[in-house]
Amino acid sequence: MTLLTLGLTGCGGAVRTTAADVPTTTGPASPAATAAGVPSPDPTPTPSAPPTGPNVSGCFTEQDGKIFTHVRGLPGVITGKGPVGVVITYERRGSVCTWRPLSDRLVAAGYRVLLYARDAGLLPEDGAIAMGRRLAKEKGVERVFLVGGSIGATASVPAAEKLAGKSAGKPGVKVAGVVALSGEIDEGDAAALTVPLLQIGSEHDSYGGARSLRAAETAAAKAPDNQVLIIPGESLHASALFGSPHAAKVLDAVVAFMDRHKG
Repeated sequence: MTLLTLGLTGCGGAVRTTAADVPTTTGPASPAATAAGVPSPDPTPTPSAPPTGPNVSGCFTEQDGKIFTHVRGLPGVITGKGPVGVVITYERRGSVCTWRPLSDRLVAAGYRVLLYARDAGLLPEDGAIAMGRRLAKEKGVERVFLVGGSIGATASVPAAEKLAGKSAGKPGVKVAGVVALSGEIDEGDAAALTVPLLQIGSEHDSYGGARSLRAAETAAAKAPDNQVLIIPGESLHASALFGSPHAAKVLDAVVAFMDRHKG
């Protein structure tokens, strides 16, 4: 077992535009104003148009990969190519958008990544299993990693064991490993895990902090590789790590772990 020690984003309210936010003049300044040293006002910026075609949360479009729908018509995307797939299950009140830094890095490293809009009425564990089976059916995919944030991380561990075993006549999927960011992994689930495990979290996170990560590390005795990466002095939660000064270290750790176990 290896312990690596390294150095929630709140949801903001809507921004309301008032008359004071909008320039009152959009044309060029008068010669007198320019001569007096008054700068010409900047043109009003043109906001980016939202995607009009099939997309996932406005963050992934058909230019990124294959858009699909699953339960209740919710969208998902499979992006990248390669024989090793990655299913990402994001945190509660999260979205695929904040996981794009990891997805882009994995695609650049040769992985095929599935992200999906979660159904609030479906257990994260069931969602991860369904998406793992879906990705495993893609032509050329030989094995799959499960990646999760917060509750998605917690659920990815039991999902990995169930996905690998036969269920209701369905063949098992070859699971390469689990990456859990800020998860509260049940010690019983950790003890049953037989694939490599990488846990990442912040020392002072109230969910998936250092104490929880170390407890799961101790319990996961059957995992052939069992690593923990703890960011000291921080309380960054799940995908908030990707927007932090620690992003490069976190992304490097995930890619290195997967490269070691992709088969």
